[in-house]
Amino acid sequence: MSSPRRPDVAALQSRIENREATVGIVGLGYVGLPLVLAFCRQGLRTIGFDILADRCRQLLAGESYIRHIASAEIAEQVATGRLDATDDFARVAETDALLICVPTPLTRHRDPDLSYITATGRAIAPHLTPGCLVCLESTTYPGTTDEELRPILEASGGKAGIDFFLAYSPEREDPGTAEHSAARIPKVVGADDPASLALAMALYSHVVPRVVPVRDTRTAEAVKLTENIFRSVNIALVNELKVIFTRMGINVWDVIDAAKTKPFGYMPFYPGPGLGGHCIPIDPFYLTWKAREYEVNTRFIELAGEINSQMPEYVVERLAHALNDQGKPLRGSRILLLGVAYKNDVDDDRESPSYRLFELLLKARAEVEYYDPYIPVIRPTREFPHLAGRESIVWSPETLAGFDAALIATAHTPVDYAELVRHCPLVVDTRNATRDVTEGREKIVPA
Repeated sequence: MSSPRRPDVAALQSRIENREATVGIVGLGYVGLPLVLAFCRQGLRTIGFDILADRCRQLLAGESYIRHIASAEIAEQVATGRLDATDDFARVAETDALLICVPTPLTRHRDPDLSYITATGRAIAPHLTPGCLVCLESTTYPGTTDEELRPILEASGGKAGIDFFLAYSPEREDPGTAEHSAARIPKVVGADDPASLALAMALYSHVVPRVVPVRDTRTAEAVKLTENIFRSVNIALVNELKVIFTRMGINVWDVIDAAKTKPFGYMPFYPGPGLGGHCIPIDPFYLTWKAREYEVNTRFIELAGEINSQMPEYVVERLAHALNDQGKPLRGSRILLLGVAYKNDVDDDRESPSYRLFELLLKARAEVEYYDPYIPVIRPTREFPHLAGRESIVWSPETLAGFDAALIATAHTPVDYAELVRHCPLVVDTRNATRDVTEGREKIVPA
């Protein structure tokens, strides 16, 4: 991207403020697609980029591949001409601003995997036009934007802050939660030069209620990690309390319900069978990895990760004890796993602890099937490819009665938990999903 003339920052800002700019969004998953729709609703022409050609074709046909996003809304924006989608990265040249929303997983050794970010940088760099704003949204460690993405973009001849503009704004998407949609959450924005910050703030001001500027890209990257580490540590705390209180014969859910009546000094977090989703199980390790460069030990963060990662083993142990109390071994028992999505009422199974539970049960020689109204067939995953292709059971009283135990891993709202307890001889509940069930409570074991 060599430029014979310096870009006109004022002209670009005017285009953004007047909704004349074309916005490109790379990565059309649970973060990118809601962002595409948010910009389209505000009248900006938006091009979605994805390496999956089928995904782009679905969008252009007005079809949604994410359950909580309606096909009708996509079709409406395609019809207006504001929404376009392509796997042709040469069309980056049509954009005035480009937002990167690609995955940042961990390697098998729990090191950051920035391959999606760096590959995106190499794909877009040759096509950036002078003055284009690039904003990274993918969760990552402090320094990624400046140390990893910036050199890739500058290799094409331009300089950040002069020939093109570079910022970081962490995604804050909460899939399936309407009150926490992309257009309702304040947006943190950081950049390493004033022009990039001003342009990024102008762009995001169209789609969020408040833009929160911070000192630089590293600060903005640290904000996202802080938010998710806060959740990870507090979930680890209640998971540890769950283990302690269970030994004491105390129901941790009753404790939390009472504690949250205090109007100050307490915030409720809830235990579970382990952590899921693309953020909380992964993001803390991005900081612990980067901290080693500065010779800093992250004992507290790593301890929280250790506690949370042990929860699937604890749950299976609770299930085995509950079966033993009924005179049955776990080996050979028929187990129904309820829910493979990582949270309730979504079709998102990224990093779901249910897959770890599935694997542990199979290793124990149990016969395992699952039920999830949102995931009828298990999709391929990097860690558990052997589970791909398994299908959800058909829900019926007769089918439920054929299992030795049901293990509730995800508390989907449409599930009839009273019917589950009525027909299944044992129900192990990791989510307090059976709290309103009155009959058959002697069958319910919290875990």
